[in-house]
Amino acid sequence: MATSPQLDRVIGIMIAIRSKPSPDIHETRAVLDQAFGEFKPAPDVTVFEIDAAGVPCQWITAPDVPQDRLIIYLHGGAYAACSPTTHQDLISRLSRASGAAALGVDYRLAPEDPFPAAVDDSIATYNWALGHGFEPSNIVLAGDSAGGGLVLSVLLAARDAGTPLPAAGVCFSPWVDLECSGESMAANDHLDDFIKYGGLSARAESYLGGADPENPLASALFADLRGLPPLLVHVGSAETLLDDSTRLAALAKKAGVDLTLKIWDDMVHVWQAFASILPEGQQSIEETGAFIREKLG
Repeated sequence: MATSPQLDRVIGIMIAIRSKPSPDIHETRAVLDQAFGEFKPAPDVTVFEIDAAGVPCQWITAPDVPQDRLIIYLHGGAYAACSPTTHQDLISRLSRASGAAALGVDYRLAPEDPFPAAVDDSIATYNWALGHGFEPSNIVLAGDSAGGGLVLSVLLAARDAGTPLPAAGVCFSPWVDLECSGESMAANDHLDDFIKYGGLSARAESYLGGADPENPLASALFADLRGLPPLLVHVGSAETLLDDSTRLAALAKKAGVDLTLKIWDDMVHVWQAFASILPEGQQSIEETGAFIREKLG
């Protein structure tokens, strides 16, 4: 199936972001904040700050959705950049498509706060939701890239702690191998204008801060996935991180976990963030919304 012509514009945005590399993490964050700040949520979306057990979050909700059904959204940014603000448009579109409220988690970032700070904040937010009247069966965890990795970290930690699990998990282009060992890292390098091995492995090292990259809460690819709820994974065929998703799907199948993997032809890393200009971005969000509606009954 032919991709829409708008994909070239998205690739141009990604190339422009990559053309401003900086060793200074604050400058990198500023570049990403500016680039993704162009994509604003619709005027009818409600956004306000909320404190979830000491973790700053944003309530990002489309109009007229039930407030007892919740998506906890964990943003990407290689554990070092971005925030719920950069992802407001994506999160609000997911809220609208799924008919659920959404909570964007502003977890701590590396290198200032290395692993497991992001995991701890994400778990704390899930536990906060459970303690504030949300039934686990009415919660879905969702995230992109590093945030997709955090979705699995929270599910694994909750399972191991005996905490009730949410209805489902959603991962867009998840990063689940901090050793960056997938064959697609090299095979798709010429296709992926955004995620490159050198930059990603440096971010992994910065985030881990000396921790083992095979720690299951850092890299779900080294985890026993048994007992996890249904998962939906969307990834692009042009991504260096493609093999993170295909290997995760194989691992889930082996563990008896219901994981639905869809590989989108020619799509780039977290193309859903560009849904306002890229039809395939909105299509992925609509399909994900249908999945969430089904799992939330």
